[in-house]
Amino acid sequence: MPLPTFAAEKDAVTQTSAPDLTFERVNASPALSGPTPRLVRISPDGRYLTLLRNREDDSRRYDLWGFDRTTGKWSMLVDSLKLGSGRELSEAEKMQRERKRIGDQKGIVAYDWSDDGKSILVPLEGDLYLAGIDGSVKRLTDSEADELNPALSPKGAYLSFVRDGRLWTGRVGGESRPITPEESSELVHWGEAEFVAQEEMDRSQGYWWAPNDSRIAVERFDEAPVGVVTRTAIGGDGTRTYEQRYPAAGTDNALVSLYVMDPDGSNRFEVDLGSETDIYLARVDWAPDGRKLYVQRENRAQTRLDMLEVDPMNGSSRVLFTEESAPDAWINLSNAYRFLKDGSLIWRSERDGFAHLYRFANGQWTQLTKGDWVVEDLVGVDEKAGRITFVANRDDPLEMQVYAMPLAGGEPVRLTEPGWDHKASMSRDGKMLAITRSSVDHPPQSYLADAQGKRITWIEENALDASHPYAPYLASHRTPTFGTIKAEDGTVLHWKMITPKLEPGKKYPVFFEHYGGPHAQTVTHDWGGALQQAIVDKGYIYFEIDNRGSDNRGVDFEKPIRQAMGTVEVADQKAGAEYLKSLEFVDPAKIAIYGWSYGGYMTLKMLEADPGLYAAGISGAPVTKWELYDTHYTERYMGDPRQVADAYTKSDTIGDAAKIADPLLMIHGMSDDNVVLDNSVAMFAALQEAGVPFEMMLYPGYTHRVGGPVIGTHVWNTIFAFLERNGVAPGK
Repeated sequence: MPLPTFAAEKDAVTQTSAPDLTFERVNASPALSGPTPRLVRISPDGRYLTLLRNREDDSRRYDLWGFDRTTGKWSMLVDSLKLGSGRELSEAEKMQRERKRIGDQKGIVAYDWSDDGKSILVPLEGDLYLAGIDGSVKRLTDSEADELNPALSPKGAYLSFVRDGRLWTGRVGGESRPITPEESSELVHWGEAEFVAQEEMDRSQGYWWAPNDSRIAVERFDEAPVGVVTRTAIGGDGTRTYEQRYPAAGTDNALVSLYVMDPDGSNRFEVDLGSETDIYLARVDWAPDGRKLYVQRENRAQTRLDMLEVDPMNGSSRVLFTEESAPDAWINLSNAYRFLKDGSLIWRSERDGFAHLYRFANGQWTQLTKGDWVVEDLVGVDEKAGRITFVANRDDPLEMQVYAMPLAGGEPVRLTEPGWDHKASMSRDGKMLAITRSSVDHPPQSYLADAQGKRITWIEENALDASHPYAPYLASHRTPTFGTIKAEDGTVLHWKMITPKLEPGKKYPVFFEHYGGPHAQTVTHDWGGALQQAIVDKGYIYFEIDNRGSDNRGVDFEKPIRQAMGTVEVADQKAGAEYLKSLEFVDPAKIAIYGWSYGGYMTLKMLEADPGLYAAGISGAPVTKWELYDTHYTERYMGDPRQVADAYTKSDTIGDAAKIADPLLMIHGMSDDNVVLDNSVAMFAALQEAGVPFEMMLYPGYTHRVGGPVIGTHVWNTIFAFLERNGVAPGK
């Protein structure tokens, strides 16, 4: 797409005037992006499609809906308002939801199909229900204690959950009882994932049923070695403190072990995970026939990943293969793998510098995909047809497409439409696709498709017609433009820009948003959301650029941040700012930078590195000292601070606080359990000691996500009031 020009604006077709988007409307219901279904799944028999759909009058509350492919009809299977009691969740469940980034959602947030496709397990407000496809609902538990991590066994005979640190099982509809030992210490947990697994490893499970219900693999972890931090949750009606076991970088992790046992807890054996105890339990999977258990064991440095093959009848193990990182890089854990019935494995690896699919069979590797592009996800495998389906950015680095190819290898065939960014899931047999897509001009749509990608029916068409919530603002919608510049080492960097309707001779302020951290890509051909459009409606240019260190560009693009966070990312964002200053319609004195979390960290590092380059900076929930963040995330990129202390000192924001000379606003939730408030408090102190003026806005009771209909509006009005006070506003 070309750079916007005055001429292009002058020749553009005159559109019907539309009201400006306000932050109040952006944060209100119904959501301006339209309905946003979650957890779209296909039943084991392929007949039904289920999902969580948010309510029109409350975009954060979800109910369970089902679509019967034989009748073509939708129905609400579980109404969260009618079934729920509204009771407060336990602290343990609240924290689990925070780990999954769904802490602000209400109603039904998870569900699981039984293997026979006849019923669905639905957790709701601490209790469990069994929903039938006919709309019937049966209550399974009714207790004051929460049932965490609930699951139905694959054959549907057993119900399992975690309560009081122990794993409970029982026949569905019958009595459940604990099957793991009662420990003398409350620091020992069975059947749960430890903190870093939930927060950083994309593993929320702590137990795994064998496919035939015969055995269960159960994690046990002991937090005794983990240091205690006093987490303060400051709310508007009082302050609570929590003595939280938090494995900060350079400190001890929880001791993790794995056991296999029968459904009643008998015949329990410990899995041999090796002599080294300072490891990560990355993934656990059963072979399709249940005869083997496979465990991914990662070393503390995250440079080696061993696949262990385990005998589930006695816990003995052997190393099946080992994955090692490239020099000066690390292992990126993935869920893009599949054990097949013939004993082979489809596996995602970055061993050639890009994430690709390989097949491991009889001790030999065969590379299935290849090129300067990345496979994001393995969607499905149809073993009978000899076909795999995956998501990758093969055709364009800014959009993910769905592809299929022969299991034996060959040329991938794209199944989805260019110009859209896609995600997908697939039925167990690999014959039915559920695809979600969006574009720069269209909010997310989802549809059911056959294995060749042909649409069978809309799941949520989300058409931008007159009834759509965004319809009143369509006339003023601005399409982003994209382009590239080069980093100082010649690396190509992609940028995105949204401009107001440009007037000849007028210069515009820029709202320059950044994240900059690993495992994220912000410049894509997807729906950016109404917030970006609201910022443009206020007369600002919206701009972002993906720096080295970010995702989906290969190992060499990502690894420059190794033991050097806050360096190349800052330089690449600076290149973006200098490019902006070269444009005739940009006011070079009015470029404001904004970021949250890693982006908040980036704001501070960018202001410190280049005083005067930016007009102002907003730093939301920033990490300011990497020693305050957890082991698995921080050490992956920075190494162990006990070994590379100097790298940590250079990467923090505290030492150069005195260099900040531009207006700064810092924002933080006062109950943040992810990037704890201590990070901002340390920076407050450093700025004050250096005599640096700054502003702050703290939100009592809010965690890492500060938002909602009222507070979200307050956040954004606060940000733009700060910019206006400091002269970063459109000219009159």
